[in-house]
Amino acid sequence: MAGARQRRRLVTTVLTVAIVATGLYLSGSLVGGVRSAARTVVSPFSWAVAQVAQPVGHLFAGIINYSDVVAQNQKLQYALGVAEAQLAQNQAASTQLAQLSQLLHLPSSAGLSSVMAQVTEDSPTNFSATFTISKGDLDGVLTGMPVLANGGLVGRVVSTSAHSALVRLLTDPATVVNATFGNGSTDVLVSGEGINSPLASTQIPVSSPIALGQLISTSGLQGGLFPPGLPLARVSKLLVSPGASDYSIELTPVASFAHLTYVDVLQWEPST
Repeated sequence: MAGARQRRRLVTTVLTVAIVATGLYLSGSLVGGVRSAARTVVSPFSWAVAQVAQPVGHLFAGIINYSDVVAQNQKLQYALGVAEAQLAQNQAASTQLAQLSQLLHLPSSAGLSSVMAQVTEDSPTNFSATFTISKGDLDGVLTGMPVLANGGLVGRVVSTSAHSALVRLLTDPATVVNATFGNGSTDVLVSGEGINSPLASTQIPVSSPIALGQLISTSGLQGGLFPPGLPLARVSKLLVSPGASDYSIELTPVASFAHLTYVDVLQWEPST
């Protein structure tokens, strides 16, 4: 009797274990299926989100890259502006340096001290060719003193104030200069004809020939407006009439009057 009960318990235990094992197996399959089904359902949405998110990501990346390009372009434009400004400053400095260098090579024959001045106002016209400089009578600049620049004579001081002076150019119609050529053997009068016109000299004896390009300098005759030996102009044209006893010439000033920045005022007065 006891043996029969033990056998029934053993069979019941085995059946219970089998039922539980079967349930666990089926449960695992069900959960796996649910997970698989969930992945199947969610997967299309994940793909769609990825497909949508990818262009948006590229768009934001493009916006960021475009902003970088704009910023770099602005920096390049700024750098270009700085370079252009520096180039302009360098060119201006180079021009001034060239003028200053030429001032240092004025003819030694003058043997005169000088005052360097800066051009502060340039207002030449066909009727009055004048400009203003930054030195005046308190700086040693007096009326009548010659003014040189760019290696030659440009004019003379006609009026002064404490720290400025007015200079009349050679081309002014009111200017007349005693000049000479041919090693000082021939004296002529050179006159201004207007800012856009060459200098002129007339009534030169045909017995005193002169060549194109020949240099004419100040003669320094008694009562003249300039000391001797200052480079004045070069002959640019000969005007000769057949059978005439004299001829005329046109001259180009040695000094360039364009863009004058610095000048040298020789401390010499006509009365001396």
